[in-house]
Amino acid sequence: MEEPWRILEFYSGIGGMRYSLMRAGIHAKVLEAFDINDRANDVYKHNFGHRPFQGNIQNLSAVELDRHAADAWLLSPPCQPYTRQGLQKHSADARASSFVKILELIPQMQLPPKMLFIENVVGFEVSDTRKHMLGIFARTCFVTQEYILSPLQFGIPYSRPRYFCLAKKKPLCFMDASLNGQLLQRPCPFLKLEDSTLMDECLPEDAAEESLLSCQPLRNFLERSVSEIDHEDACDDKKVKERSDFLGKFSVPHSLIDRWGKAMDIVYPDSKRCCCFTKSYYRYIKGTGSLLATSKNPNQELANLPEICSLKDVPLRYFTPREVANLHSFPQDFCFPQNISIRQQYALLGNSLSVAVVAPLLQYLFSNPA
Repeated sequence: MEEPWRILEFYSGIGGMRYSLMRAGIHAKVLEAFDINDRANDVYKHNFGHRPFQGNIQNLSAVELDRHAADAWLLSPPCQPYTRQGLQKHSADARASSFVKILELIPQMQLPPKMLFIENVVGFEVSDTRKHMLGIFARTCFVTQEYILSPLQFGIPYSRPRYFCLAKKKPLCFMDASLNGQLLQRPCPFLKLEDSTLMDECLPEDAAEESLLSCQPLRNFLERSVSEIDHEDACDDKKVKERSDFLGKFSVPHSLIDRWGKAMDIVYPDSKRCCCFTKSYYRYIKGTGSLLATSKNPNQELANLPEICSLKDVPLRYFTPREVANLHSFPQDFCFPQNISIRQQYALLGNSLSVAVVAPLLQYLFSNPA
């Protein structure tokens, strides 16, 4: 059996990158994971049995990294310097400095990685950090392919576009070298599409419509929540208590509907898209993620309801943390330790990544031409 790929996982979070490696079926050994977030490291250890290194990545040296002799680095650095809602200070933001430092160590190393995988928010592709990164890759003989992809393009009803950069050190090369140096917005090398033309050769709205048609309905990602238990269970005291506890946790209060009803993104179990869940979901309503209407009538269109008071007649709730994890394509055995509160669970999931998107990208990165 061939030796496993030796991996370093930077900004490891709650393990989305590692789950992606597993889903991709890559024969790999994670030598070390790095994350400064104490709660994220609690979750990582709970699921993988190993606690990531919690020191400041910025303090690592080329000599220390050489000791690992890693084949590949997987990085999901902080996104705040590049978000539309942020100050967009890019590399001038202190939260970008550790990533820049890690990149600048590559030319100093005796045993640099052969491959790198970088994930970040849309907006990174126009940043000076990305320009600096590509300059380092060019000087150190890496070829790159870049992508902006969403789970919608992989059949998941979840609108979460993200930037990805795949880099290979020569003489390694990609299966489709014709895509080198390009920024693509369709998963051309990974999915067998009848039309494998690039996004710039078709209208974005056409591509979005095509993605939605192939998506599963949201109901495939939902828990059978106690809020939807059959009326026959109404006499079961335990079921009634469970239902009451659930509604207390996840129902949207009428006071929030009064204030934010017009700003809510409301979806049904049969919907084929929902908005990205941010780390502020469950704390705030506006712009943090979709809310689920569990109406008896799935054909009812909320858009046609003229008054906010009409929303109060529709059972409206938050997606549960497990459901958000499902939309991130985390496996069923993923779970949170008891010390992680519900708000912390949402925050950690909001900072994570989509396994359904990252796994085929990693599979493509680690594959070699015949």
